Amino acid sequence: MELSSEAISDGTDPPPIEPDTKDWTWVIAQGCPECGWQPPLPTEVATRVQASIPRWTAVLSRPDAAVRRDPSHWSALEYGCHVRDVFRIFRTRLELILGEDDPVFPNWDQDETALQDRYAEQDRADVRRELLSAAERLAAAFEDVPAAGWQRPGRRSDGAVFTLTTFSQYLVHDPVHHLWDVTHPTR
Repeated sequence: MELSSEAISDGTDPPPIEPDTKDWTWVIAQGCPECGWQPPLPTEVATRVQASIPRWTAVLSRPDAAVRRDPSHWSALEYGCHVRDVFRIFRTRLELILGEDDPVFPNWDQDETALQDRYAEQDRADVRRELLSAAERLAAAFEDVPAAGWQRPGRRSDGAVFTLTTFSQYLVHDPVHHLWDVTHPTR
């Protein structure tokens, strides 16, 4: 059953997506068999973030970008909002890693954010523009990381520990995997 943007334009919220409770940190060590992603070198992170921009622009330009393919998956628009926010959150976390000793990142509930910020109702053109801006700012921040900075630690509120290297690898998986989510509807 497809859920169209018109079906939710009456002011009712789209049904929430079942939260993904997997701990995706395992992809850092072994890559992702679903989307084919492999961890990049730290020097490749900025380029990989920038490389996702044209693909996300194309996905968000599709006429059906706001349509959910089924009740258990976000639409391309909702995934685009999520990736935009991931880029923003990770830039803030990057600044924390570089500016503090072993910071603990504030918790971010992606599912709650999707509901509160009404991802399904956001304007595609705005999301494209904001995603581009967030990606460019994040890529620039990674380009400025000093060589000695890649081993600096940081921790998620759930206790997962990262170095800036593993943090950057974990980040790069997100836009790639969600592009796979929106381009492989029969999975």
